[in-house]
Order: sequence, then structure tokens, then C-alpha cells
Amino acid sequence: MQLFKHPNKKKKLTMNRLVIMAPESPVFFPSPLVFSPTSVKTPSSSPRSTPPKLTMIACPPRKAKETTTCPDSDTVLKRKRPPMLDLKLPPAVVPWCSTTVKTPEKGDEVVEVEEDGVYSVYCKRGRRGPMEDRYFAAVDPDERVRKKAFFGVFDGHGGSKAAEFAAANLGNNIEAAMAAAEKSGEEGCSIERAIREGYVKTDEEFLKEGWRGGACCVTAIISNGELAVSNAGDCRAVISRGGVAEALTTDHNPGQADEFKRIEALGGYVDCCNGIWRIQGTLAVSRGIGDRYLKEWVIAEPETRTLRIQPEFEFLILASDGLWDKVTNQEAVDVVRPYCLGMENPKTLLACKKLAELSCKRGSLDDISLIIIQLQQFVL
Repeated sequence: MQLFKHPNKKKKLTMNRLVIMAPESPVFFPSPLVFSPTSVKTPSSSPRSTPPKLTMIACPPRKAKETTTCPDSDTVLKRKRPPMLDLKLPPAVVPWCSTTVKTPEKGDEVVEVEEDGVYSVYCKRGRRGPMEDRYFAAVDPDERVRKKAFFGVFDGHGGSKAAEFAAANLGNNIEAAMAAAEKSGEEGCSIERAIREGYVKTDEEFLKEGWRGGACCVTAIISNGELAVSNAGDCRAVISRGGVAEALTTDHNPGQADEFKRIEALGGYVDCCNGIWRIQGTLAVSRGIGDRYLKEWVIAEPETRTLRIQPEFEFLILASDGLWDKVTNQEAVDVVRPYCLGMENPKTLLACKKLAELSCKRGSLDDISLIIIQLQQFVL
């Protein structure tokens, strides 16, 4: 792009493409402005080293400003009216699910799924760009005795590829790991081990595809009255025990003491950028599927907690950080309870919408995806 002409010689000044992302985004790449292709050399030292001095190009002298005089006044500058701004509507976002419902007046995209008396799903696109969240929900088709179910919320960053891949393959990989262990008759094999193998295999398969981006995951597996909740990243699972909220997962952020030590022990570093801890100054989560360029430090190994479903277990909330960044665990339980308890037909979908609306009112710009599961349907 030619910015100016020298009086004697013609010089071209090139400018690299500048990519700007919100500081609070999970992925944040601050790109420097380069004034000349040969003026800056990439330092061979670590990212913390002092950057080299830039070679500045002198600007030509400005033209004298045009003036006009009046007999009864001082010199007055002649100003030109700026051109009219060309305000165009943002490009339409391609629907990411066959059940997408558009709200033209606000440009929002939402997904609503409801399984009567069992679970409800609600996904709402944020205001940062295309929807990157995905979900998965499958329940034993036998309505008389529901013994098995699998639920998952997948929060993508740097694109939706990783979230799509995890939603399509994670459940199958976990089930395959459990079946293989049973077939081999291996002793001491637990569901936690099968879940870990499923997460790691999904991550390995995604990396082989060569796609960029990553995804945080939270999953819930119900089998014969047992509940196993796992997560990798900052998606969270919260259960209601008689109206008291209890988080069943821990958010995996670089600022956590154990995650901080693990990353630095592997040769990485963690910086605080605009109040948010990030690996190598870019990614704000320390576990997940994908993230090939940070794979040395971003692991896919989940943390799992298993427990027997008890009569006092009311419901389970799985959600992305678009909800939890603005709504506390207890607030979420307090909002959902009136719509799920004490009524013949629970309105869990409406409860999902209320939670998403609360997060948006408090300033959430992120995608919001959540699943509410009625645990009493799975008590044996």
C-alpha cells in the first residue's frame, strides 16, 4: 500500500496485515506494526528478550495549510468536510447447525433442543464472530429404564473445527476404550481410565487432520446410576444437591498453581496479559483438544470425578465459560430450580434461556452453550 510520494524518489511503504482480537478472548495474538519489510528482524532469543530498534522512515514535509483572510478577522483555516461514512451491515453468518434459529432483528443465532423431562440444550452465539461452540446429547432410547446417557459441551477457540471434531468423536472413543477393556478382561480398568484414553485419542486424531484451533470440553456419562463428569479447559459442570450448588470440575487456567508449575517445568512460560493469564502470551486455557502450536504445554488429559446418583441430586448444568464468566455456581442453581422442581412438566429449556439472558445482561460477549440434565430420571 503506497502511503506517500517523496518529492524526488518514489518509495513504497508496505504494511503487514494487522490482526486485532479482544484481550479477553481465549486466543490473543498481539501483532506488531512493521514499517518496512527489512527494518525488523525476528529475534532468535526467547519471547521475553528486548525487541530490536525499528528503523524509522522520515516523512516528507507537509504542505502548507490553505488559509483565507477576512478584513475584520484574523487568519482562518479552511476546513474540508470529511466524507460520509459507508456503514454496511455485517456479513451474514453461515448457520452452524440444521436446527439454528435466526433472530434477524438482533443478528443472533440460537439452538434449542429439548428432550421432555430429561434434558434441554440452549446455545447462543456471542457478539465476537461466528459460533464456535458445539454440543452432544444422547440418551438410552428405552424410556422405561434409562440406564445410559452421554452429554458434552465443547467450546472452540481459533475456529470451530476442534469443537466439531470432539463433539462427533469423543463419545465414540470413550465407548470404544470401555469396550476394549471389557473384552480383554483387564483388571483394575475404571471408567476414569477409559475417559482419559478417549480424550487423548480424540486429541491425537484431531492433530493428524492438520487443522488449527482448539476446544475446551466438559462431558457427563451416566451408566447404571453412576455419574462420571470430566473436563479439559474452562468448561464447567455444576450439580444441585438439595438446592446447594457444587462444582464437579475445576477450570484449567494457566494461572492455577499446579498448571503454572506444570507448564514452566516443561519449558513454557505464563504471562498475565490485561489481567488474564496466558500460555506463551496467547492462550488463556491450559488443557483442551487441539492447539497444535502449543501442544507441548496444552494437554488433553481430563480430570474426572465419579459419584453415585443420589435422591438429593436434582439436576446437572454443563456450560461453557460464556456462562460461568458472568454467573456464579449458586446463582445458576437458584435460577434453574423454580423451573425444574415442584411442577409436573419441568421447563428446563426456559431455565436455560434465563441463564443465557442473565449472562448477556451482565456483559458477556462470548458464545454461551449449556445443557441442563434432570438427574432424577437416572436414579436406580
